[in-house]
Amino acid sequence: QLVESGGGLVQPGGSLRLSCTGSDSLFKFYFMAWYRQVSGNERELVAKITPGRDTNYANFAMGRFTISRDNTKNTLYLQMDSLKPEDTAVYYCNAYKDPQNEFWGQGTQVTVSS
Repeated sequence: QLVESGGGLVQPGGSLRLSCTGSDSLFKFYFMAWYRQVSGNERELVAKITPGRDTNYANFAMGRFTISRDNTKNTLYLQMDSLKPEDTAVYYCNAYKDPQNEFWGQGTQVTVSS
């Protein structure tokens, strides 16, 4: 089970930090990622992080977003800076270990508006 928090309303240029906490004691073995979805569009990858903490970002996230994980707290983070109105979406946490062990969070709304 994954529980996200940290979404909300922020002005353009502002920052938010999303958190995703897992209940699995094997959290540290999971590949973790953040996705986002705008209503009517497909879910898209924002950033991902391996168990070894290698990271990869979508072009739109590079230089503005930072993904990280704290395995002692079973928690995944997404620090989002310099937010733009087009970043408005529902953000989802994803955990993947193998085809039988993939999980999604419930989503948290991020709205960037003045």
